[in-house]
Amino acid sequence: MAEKQIDTTIVADVRESFGKGAARKLRVLGKIPAVVYGHGTEPQHLALPGHQVALLLRKKNAVLELKINGKTQLALVKDVQKDPVKAIIEHIDLIVIRKGEKVTVDIPVHVEGESYPGTIANLESTTISVEAEATHIPERVTVNIDGFEDGTQIHAKDLELPTGSTLITDPETLVVNIVIPAEVDLGEEAEVEEAEGVEAAEGAEPTEAAE
Repeated sequence: MAEKQIDTTIVADVRESFGKGAARKLRVLGKIPAVVYGHGTEPQHLALPGHQVALLLRKKNAVLELKINGKTQLALVKDVQKDPVKAIIEHIDLIVIRKGEKVTVDIPVHVEGESYPGTIANLESTTISVEAEATHIPERVTVNIDGFEDGTQIHAKDLELPTGSTLITDPETLVVNIVIPAEVDLGEEAEVEEAEGVEAAEGAEPTEAAE
């Protein structure tokens, strides 16, 4: 069953009151304080519908179509501030964008498949930076590691980027490293414990002799 698409059109109210008290009242009403700026425009302080926006923010680099006083404005979610304890959204920063414009964003790296038996895949870089069209930002970049053996390293330059995206991250950045997990040598541990026991016994001899 296909996932239901969430409407990205947001009816935003212009805020006239500011400060922690005013923001708290907005959140009680189910709204989220926000500010949108960029392209030489004056920053606009807004109140956004909380539930709808929270659902849209599940997708990284969400683009919202804001309806402000009857006018439409595209905006990219730049920063989301959350209460560290209650995990509620306290404030959102938005950047004005235009169709066809290129923006630099961080997109997550997704690993699929299984490396050679006995090895593990360490994800060294969870995100990479790319330049993409503002209205067609990719959700992620996927790396298939099926059958890759110990010692295989995948760098940013090796990734297959989504159509229309250009790599901004240093091409030599290590993204995935295939290794054999380090094993604890129980034989060595036993030798160390035995040596420590001998040292302890030798240290105790003078005391026993004195007695």
